[in-house]
Amino acid sequence: MSIRIEAVTHVYLPGTPQQVTALDDVSLEIADGEFLGLIGPTGSGKSTLVQTLNGLLRPTRGRILVDGQDIWERHADRRKVRQRVGLIFQYPEHQLFEETVFADVAFGPRNLGLGDDEVRARVTEALRLVGLEDPDLLRRSPFSLSGGQMRRVAIAGVLAMRPQVLVLDEPAAGLDPAGRREILGQIRSLHRRGLTVVLVSHNMEDIGALAQRVVVLHQGRVVAEGTPEAIFGRRQMLLEIGLGVPPVVDLLQRLAEAGCPVNAGCFAVEGARDEILRWKLGTGPARRAAGDRVAGPRAGSGPARPACRAGRGRGRGH
Repeated sequence: MSIRIEAVTHVYLPGTPQQVTALDDVSLEIADGEFLGLIGPTGSGKSTLVQTLNGLLRPTRGRILVDGQDIWERHADRRKVRQRVGLIFQYPEHQLFEETVFADVAFGPRNLGLGDDEVRARVTEALRLVGLEDPDLLRRSPFSLSGGQMRRVAIAGVLAMRPQVLVLDEPAAGLDPAGRREILGQIRSLHRRGLTVVLVSHNMEDIGALAQRVVVLHQGRVVAEGTPEAIFGRRQMLLEIGLGVPPVVDLLQRLAEAGCPVNAGCFAVEGARDEILRWKLGTGPARRAAGDRVAGPRAGSGPARPACRAGRGRGRGH
């Protein structure tokens, strides 16, 4: 299922002294099976944009098309759109409210009027997809779980609606390192199963490790888009708008700028280690003459070495 954003502008409190233009003529397409990373400084319009994708916000101007249909045309079924495009806000565990894990995950399917057998099947499937397969868990209060488990239960509640697109706004925010690894691992697994994923994050390392394409927002406009290698190769542009690059990429880019023959497009620590060892041991690319400048990756450059992109999965149609 594809989503096309056509010249979308969104203005909060129009016609008042507090008027703010959150999105300004944004056009973008999200392909079926894609893993899209959405980055930008605070206030750049990321959260506003993702809320337009399933009709939670109506753009002031422009169109949102899901599988070619304008979701705001007169006869559009936005309830069905919201089932197909699942949106998970930051700290989704704050939306848990039922007495048991089962009841919380089942809330959405029950509101669809599904029978008990179908509801149970969806709950079981959704919990399995997020790695919570212990049957005893169903009877527990969601508030007795760890932070990472609570967040996975909240994600399962959206997955129980069987969306085709999963939009996540800072899904790992506030979690400890173990919980962060769990959540991001589950998101990668969901994408490998064929789900289209849109990930909003301030963590450049997560974006570099997971996304196939990155879109950069600044002051409500798309200022860059491309592969992670191409985007993070534009370090100066990112720094100028208040962002950065993954630490591993930053290290390799600085080495490359100093004339060291390393591939500055690595995102994995293991890949960076191998690059540095190849350079130091003389087993990598031929050494360049002193003073030669080795640029980081740019749009149109070849793909990074496989070791530099650990854990990257492919979705449907890739």
